[in-house]
Amino acid sequence: MWVQKFLTVSFKYNNQRTMTFANSEYFFLLLLLIPYIVWYVLKNGSSSATLQFSDTRAYAYAPKSFRNYLLHIPFLLRIAAFTMLVTILARPQSTNSFQNTEVEGIDIMLVMDVSTSMLAEDLKPNRLEAAKQVATSFINGRPNDNIGLTIFAGESFTQCPLTTDHAVLLNLFNLDMAVNGLIEDGTAIGMGIANAISRLKDSKAKSKVIILLTDGSNNRGEISPLTAAEMAKSFGIRVYTIGLGTNGTAPYPYPTIAGIQYINVPVEIDEEVLIQIAGIANGQYYRATNNSKLKEVYEEIDKLEKTRLNVKEFSKKQEEYKIFALIALICILLEILLRNTLLKRIP
Repeated sequence: MWVQKFLTVSFKYNNQRTMTFANSEYFFLLLLLIPYIVWYVLKNGSSSATLQFSDTRAYAYAPKSFRNYLLHIPFLLRIAAFTMLVTILARPQSTNSFQNTEVEGIDIMLVMDVSTSMLAEDLKPNRLEAAKQVATSFINGRPNDNIGLTIFAGESFTQCPLTTDHAVLLNLFNLDMAVNGLIEDGTAIGMGIANAISRLKDSKAKSKVIILLTDGSNNRGEISPLTAAEMAKSFGIRVYTIGLGTNGTAPYPYPTIAGIQYINVPVEIDEEVLIQIAGIANGQYYRATNNSKLKEVYEEIDKLEKTRLNVKEFSKKQEEYKIFALIALICILLEILLRNTLLKRIP
């Protein structure tokens, strides 16, 4: 067994196939070449000339025949032929293996609060940037899933529909619209969920998920959060809810004539509603009070919502002795040809 392990030989070619040797222990036979080579060297060093002359000075500057350069070719051909025969005994085989991978992705809509309260700096650098950083890592960790982005403040709209092109999704990860006054400020949680449902309801995926992140309580929109949760449940969509913000008060940057002044504002997260939303829509509620906790929340959701992956491996072996046999035959024929023509001995 140790011999087999010691002599396990394989190499790759064509970037797909792998050459292996089923009986690699036969390579030990190559050790027989050592005494043969030693014998050949000693034999040629001590051999005497066929014709002897009393004085060879007359031939000192005579040009050498090209046959002089072919004298050792039969020896080299014999070694090559023996090496090829040993290789044949070792049973060279090519292995062509491939995988049949079946990926069943999950459809996920990220629903993120982008109201101005997300500028509070109880998370660093602020809630908005912390949420963006953690969500980006979450997206990068799920390459096989359809992921989209809905943002909401006083109103809601789809920033990016479901896509597997996550580079496009990340390029559209602009969460500063409420801050820049592009959408109405406020917190329309129900509208955010309803908007995400409109993107997921016709999905054929077996698993459909909404991940809602907010730092406040619902105060805008025509659809209540609990009504939206019931809608999600009817379409088989799970809703995970995340309440973002520390306990008590949080520092908030307030612009003044003298520059940015920080004031402490109360953290008002409607945890009761977020818990009810998660309960109705078969999800879970999480509270993230700092950056590390927010990261842990997304990691926990990532573990709960795993992509199903089935991998089938196939392997096909083929005997590859023919090329080695051909080389051995050519070497033997060349030696016979040289021995009977250019290197024919005088009897």
